Amino acid sequence: MNLRYYSLLLYLLTPLLLLYLAFRALKSADYRGRWGERFGLSQLRHSDILIHGVSMGETLAALPLIRILQQQRPDLSITVTTTSPTGSREVIKALGNSVQHQYLPFDLPWCIRRFLKQLQPQLVIIMETELWPNLLHQAKQQGAQLLLANARLSAKSAANYRKWPKLSRPMLQSLDRIAVQTATEAQRFIDLGVMPSKLQVCGSLKFDLQLDESKIAVAKAQRQQWGRQASPVWIAGSVHPGEFAAMLDCHKTLLQQWPQALLIMVPRHPEQFDNAAEVIQRSGLRFVRRSHSTRVSHDTQVLLADTMGELLALYSCADVAFVGGTLIPNGGHNPLEPAALGLPVLEGPNHRDFKEISGLLEDAGAMQIVADAPQLAAAIQGLWSDVARWQQASRASLAVVSANKGALERQSTLVLQLLASIKSAD
Repeated sequence: MNLRYYSLLLYLLTPLLLLYLAFRALKSADYRGRWGERFGLSQLRHSDILIHGVSMGETLAALPLIRILQQQRPDLSITVTTTSPTGSREVIKALGNSVQHQYLPFDLPWCIRRFLKQLQPQLVIIMETELWPNLLHQAKQQGAQLLLANARLSAKSAANYRKWPKLSRPMLQSLDRIAVQTATEAQRFIDLGVMPSKLQVCGSLKFDLQLDESKIAVAKAQRQQWGRQASPVWIAGSVHPGEFAAMLDCHKTLLQQWPQALLIMVPRHPEQFDNAAEVIQRSGLRFVRRSHSTRVSHDTQVLLADTMGELLALYSCADVAFVGGTLIPNGGHNPLEPAALGLPVLEGPNHRDFKEISGLLEDAGAMQIVADAPQLAAAIQGLWSDVARWQQASRASLAVVSANKGALERQSTLVLQLLASIKSAD
C-alpha cells in the first residue's frame, strides 16, 4: 500500500469515522463537540511551530519542552494539537491562551491540507510515535522541518511498518530529525531505512518529570485527614475495564491481614468512572467517589478517583503503586510517575509501550511483574511485611529516575538548533 491507496482507503472509511465519533459521544460528553476540528474546519491563525501531543501522557511529556521553547523563542507562535479530550484538557490547563490549541484533524488529505494551509508551520514536532502519512507528506510539501521527539519504536510497531514499506519508508524518511529514547529503538529506525545521521539518542522526557512539591505536600496532608497515616495505602493507577475486578480481588486478600488498608483506584478514562463504581458496588467493598462530597472515613475500603488530573498527587498518598493497562493487552502506562515519588512499582506483563523503562526499573529492583490478582496481592504483602524490602525498592525507584534525567536538555537543544535557521516571526 502506498500513500495514494492509503488516502483512498481513508476516504472510503469516512462514514466509519463519523460513526466512531457518534459512538464515543454516546459514552462520553467530551466527544459531543468540536467535530469540525477533526475535519480541518476550524479557523486558525498562522503558527511557526506545530506540536502534536496525542493524548494525556504524551502531552504531559511535551509540556516542559513547550515551556522551554516559549522562554527561549518568545518570538515564535505555537500550535499544540491532541487527539484525545484528556490531552486537550492538559493543554488548556497548563498553557491556556499562550498557545493555539485544537484537535489534530483526521489524516484525510483534504482535512490535513486545509489545516496546514492555515498554520503554515516552519517546524512540526510530533511526540513519541504518532506518525500520520498525510500529515508528514503535506507538511513536507509546504517546506516544514519535521522532528519526531521523544521517539519510541517497539519491536511490534517496527514489524508493522515492515509490512507496508511503500507507505512507511517514505513517511519515515521524510523526518528531518528523530530524538529517539534508546539505542535499541534507534537501530530499529535504521533497519526501516532511516539514515543514522538523522537519529540522536536522547533518552525519555518522562524521566524529567517535574514534581510540584506543594501539591505533593497537600496530598500527603490529605492522607492524614483520611486517618490513614499509619494504615497501608496502595494505588491502582490508570486501570482499565478487565482490571477493575482483579484490583478489588487483590484488595480483599490484603484486607484479611490489614483491615484498615485503603485502595485508591484510578480508572484511565473518564467514561469508565461509572462502570468502575458499579464493579466496586457489586464487590461488596465500602467505597466513596472522589467526585462526591463524601469524605474518606475510617471504614472506607476503596477510594474511587473519578476525577481528572490528580493521578500524580494521588500517587503521593500511597505506599505502593500498580500501573494499569498491563494485566490486559493494552501496552501499559507510564511507571515513572510513581517511581519518581519513591514508590515500589508493580505491573502486569503487558507493558510493551514502556518495555525499556519497565526493564530498567525491574532490573534495579524497583519493579515487580505480576500476572494476576493473587500475585499482585503477594507482592504487596511482601512489601508491607518487610520494611527493609520496601525501602530498598523505594531507593531503587528514585535512583533509576535520577540516573536517567537529562533528556529534556538534550531534546530542547536539538529543537533550538532546528529553530536557529527559522527567521523570527514579524
